[in-house]
Amino acid sequence: MGDKSVLGFDYGTKSIGIAIGQELTASARPLLSIKAVDGIPKWEEIGALITEWKPDLVVVGLPLNMDGTEQEMTQRARKFANRISGRFGVKVATQDERLTTADAKARLFEMGGYKALTKGQVDAMSAVLIVESYFENQYQ
Repeated sequence: MGDKSVLGFDYGTKSIGIAIGQELTASARPLLSIKAVDGIPKWEEIGALITEWKPDLVVVGLPLNMDGTEQEMTQRARKFANRISGRFGVKVATQDERLTTADAKARLFEMGGYKALTKGQVDAMSAVLIVESYFENQYQ
């Protein structure tokens, strides 16, 4: 278990939440959300984040149906993950994110009440939970 840094993405068609995590502490913190137009981000914004944080790994949340089956968004998130890998040459993993949005809202509410719940913050917090659940799954 090294001190790898992991950049997490909560993929959405209008907004993509981003978090940075450290393997050593198995924790992450929210960075920001970037806008997407029909699921397409400004790739230079993602490139700038990868240049800045130099992650050892990128983790993209996979939105699955509650029963674990795939939906259209699952395919889109996979394609997004593949594009990051192809464009920036970083190692990419995907992580089941079925419960993250509800968890993110609960966690933000604990931190700051309803005022904390802007869409951008929820997306970035969802990315935190994607990274943290990825870490948890590594050590089971």
